[in-house]
Amino acid sequence: MSKYKTVRLSSPKLSYLLERRALWTTLILFLLCAAGAIVSTGIGSQFISPLDVVKSIIGKGSAMHDVIVLKLRLPRIVIAMLVGAALASAGAVLQGLIRNPLASPDVTGITEGASLGTVLFLFFLGDRVSVHWMPIAAILGAYAVTFILYILSWKNGASPLRMVLIGTGLSAAFKSVSYMFIISSPYFLANRAMTFMTGSIYGSSWVKDVYTLLPWLIVLLPATWLMARHMNVQALGDEVAGSAGAHVQKHRFILLLLSVSLAGAAVAIGGAIAFIGLIAPHMARKLVGSSFGGLLPVSALIGALLLLVSDLAARTVFAPLDIPAGVFTAAIGAPFFLFMLYRHRNQ
Repeated sequence: MSKYKTVRLSSPKLSYLLERRALWTTLILFLLCAAGAIVSTGIGSQFISPLDVVKSIIGKGSAMHDVIVLKLRLPRIVIAMLVGAALASAGAVLQGLIRNPLASPDVTGITEGASLGTVLFLFFLGDRVSVHWMPIAAILGAYAVTFILYILSWKNGASPLRMVLIGTGLSAAFKSVSYMFIISSPYFLANRAMTFMTGSIYGSSWVKDVYTLLPWLIVLLPATWLMARHMNVQALGDEVAGSAGAHVQKHRFILLLLSVSLAGAAVAIGGAIAFIGLIAPHMARKLVGSSFGGLLPVSALIGALLLLVSDLAARTVFAPLDIPAGVFTAAIGAPFFLFMLYRHRNQ
């Protein structure tokens, strides 16, 4: 029996090749995410059993449990998984495009560009424009830093090495501008912006957060997965990909736009949560290999699981304090980043 499973659609004409190991891994991770979401929803100042959580979700729970589960906890759980999936997918695409294991939205400056867009939105339009427009501001900020990155790294094509080096500098520059606006803003805006820059999903709601982010991911995640074969070709190097008939720069630009849009939408809702885009693709690569047909969905599920666990720790370890989830992802990600830096020091 072949170890690959081919998925074909006649209208539109699309095909998708998946390794059977990747299919099983994806299914197991999906079940882990579902179980983790149910268990995490029940944990808090008042414990609710997983069975009661499920009853509330299907509309057969008690009135008190319905308020706690559906109004207070479940929106936050859903946002954690959506933001984690978006950041992990963006990181996997960037690592494939740049062919650098240290690439991620926060390392290349994309997260900081999205953060600046959101800080500017809060500073100038926060009290006059609906919060549903905030992802647009974040994505525009991410596009701005990507445009600058692409222009500065262009020399007969966008060099992956130059993109990493210039992106690191742009990240520091955009972060400095964000903090300048935060310091200049009124106290209540500064407090909100600082919480955002740390990376927190505290107080998430269905309308303000879930229904704002979900439409973006419904479009962007499948579009990214359908570009998997172009990612596989890009990983061979520019010369080999070009000789195989691929439009290297065109596909690189499209994939970069998809990655930036995913990171920008996630940052707009979850804040500047670091290192999910770095860690999740490496874990996925260990499980299913480097083929992007399986790597992208597995990375998304691992990212969702990582942020779900980080947020659970953030709201329970130091209870009654609610620590931003970005603190825990940074605590895990910073040592991992140093380890990867040491491991690839001679490359």
